[in-house]
Amino acid sequence: MRAAAAPLLAAALLAGCATGGGTHPAEGAPEAARLKSAKLHTQLGIAYMQEGDLKRALDRLQRAVAADPGYARAHTALGILYERLGEHAKAERHHRRAVRLDPKDSYARNAYGSFLCARGRFEEADRELRAAAANPLYETPWVALTNAGLCALRAGDRARGERYLREALGRNPRFAPALIAMAELSYEAGRHLQARAYLQRYQAVAPHTPRSLWLGVRVERRLGDRDAEASYALLLKRKFPDAQETRLLLESEAGGGRGP
Repeated sequence: MRAAAAPLLAAALLAGCATGGGTHPAEGAPEAARLKSAKLHTQLGIAYMQEGDLKRALDRLQRAVAADPGYARAHTALGILYERLGEHAKAERHHRRAVRLDPKDSYARNAYGSFLCARGRFEEADRELRAAAANPLYETPWVALTNAGLCALRAGDRARGERYLREALGRNPRFAPALIAMAELSYEAGRHLQARAYLQRYQAVAPHTPRSLWLGVRVERRLGDRDAEASYALLLKRKFPDAQETRLLLESEAGGGRGP
């Protein structure tokens, strides 16, 4: 769980960055044109980032900031991009700039909090993520709450992590990242029936992954349902033969089927 507990919701962060208005009103035609240009370049930069074309993404996002240095979403997207490039000082500079420009932009605070958590700065991360989720205008507070929960787990605070994840599911009961995290937490706590229930809820809203199938194997193994265990194992081997989870499954079977 510790390895999977880092905030991994970059897609949601990028989706948030790609939407939303400017951070300041345009008072005249030149200002309006600059803001419009910044938004367009930001959207294109995010599209390139999602496609994995980081070079073009960087070019577009730098153009966005040049067009309108006050557009917070461009700085947030640049922060995420520089994280991917491993340039953490530049990433933090843009994340901080975005939050200063628009402290009420929950997408910016969520992205910055996720960045801080990845750097091991857990208390700072918690403040940013809680601030993001507390904004009543934030359209997806469950994203920030899930990130806060995953960050708390990474910091070793299981109670707080579970509390945040439950709150996230209270806001959106179908949010897959929170469901799979709660399934894993429940399994690790020995609450195997609860783990099964969370996993079933996860599977109702998201496709199978090596992570979910391997968890299903372990949950059903503990509950003694050999048919369900075999079904999960077969799917894992067939759909993801090269996954690390498949290797763990094969090792557990070689050891008598009583793995972790």
